Amino acid sequence: MSIKPHHRLPAGLAGCMLALLLGACDKPPAKAPKARTPPREHLVETITLKRENATTRLERTGSLRTRRLVRIYNQEEGRIAHLPFFEGDRVGRGALLLSLEDDILQAGLDKAEATLRQARLDLKRIDGLVKKHAASQDERARAATAVDVAAAELKLLRTRLAHTRIKAPFDGVVTERLKEPGDVAPRYSHILTLADPASLIIELSLSELLLPRLQVGDAVEVRIDALGPKTFPGRILRIHPELDPRTRQGVVEVTLDPLPAGARAGQFARVRLRLPAAGRLLIPFSALRRDRGGEFVYLLDGEGRAQKTPVRSGIRSGDRVEILEGLEPGQQVITRGFLGLRDGKEVKPVAIPRG
Repeated sequence: MSIKPHHRLPAGLAGCMLALLLGACDKPPAKAPKARTPPREHLVETITLKRENATTRLERTGSLRTRRLVRIYNQEEGRIAHLPFFEGDRVGRGALLLSLEDDILQAGLDKAEATLRQARLDLKRIDGLVKKHAASQDERARAATAVDVAAAELKLLRTRLAHTRIKAPFDGVVTERLKEPGDVAPRYSHILTLADPASLIIELSLSELLLPRLQVGDAVEVRIDALGPKTFPGRILRIHPELDPRTRQGVVEVTLDPLPAGARAGQFARVRLRLPAAGRLLIPFSALRRDRGGEFVYLLDGEGRAQKTPVRSGIRSGDRVEILEGLEPGQQVITRGFLGLRDGKEVKPVAIPRG
């Protein structure tokens, strides 16, 4: 009898099968599902609106400008004979700024004077003849007309001759010199510019919301950057009646009294305005939001939800802004906690620590 040998499994394969069997037996039970974490509360900070009888202080910027400035043009053409002043020179009222060569006009004036003398002699002779009935009234009328024409011609030439000499209309400073002696100046050429430094003003562009609260004569404080940190007293001199239709801003002129030394046209100035006290609804500027629909704020309604409310803002003063339309005293305005905030979202008002 023959015995067949048994076939053995390879050692490696047997080990793998044993490991699989043991692993299946030792597999841990499945974990139970975790309970859902309740959503975090959306914390916000709010303020209660109230009408404040506040005085508003504002700072607006502008530039100094010479209010009284004259460009000197010649009314007669000719060669410039005398032009003594240069840019920066001070001139007194009545000082001779410009003279043109006047030989031709002077000769014409001499001729006109002689013509007038002769016309008067002719009229006198005709009057004598009329008395003797040796000349007619028509001859007398023609002689009188000749006198009038000669007198008018003489007056015209005297006026033209006066226009060859131009004098300063006020005390001022020459700011431009555009011609030189010897130049031939055609009629109505711009030759000099004369400015009155005492007429310096500060020109401001202000919102239409501000203008009704300002009056001529209101006191202001002015700081001119080029003159250092010192402030100077001023007052509102003039409020222009029209607004720019594109910017809705108007022009206000501020005068300095007295004018500080070193002030010049073109300098940058800061003007501090003080608006009279009035009842206003003010909120932090950071609470005012904007989107494509315009300005809005978030209110806290009676059910603890954020309510998006359109508003119209007014004047900003520091870190606060006036609300003209859309809000009423007593409402709760959300001032912090805007990240992820939307209309209708449930929120919790708290005092958020400021870090």
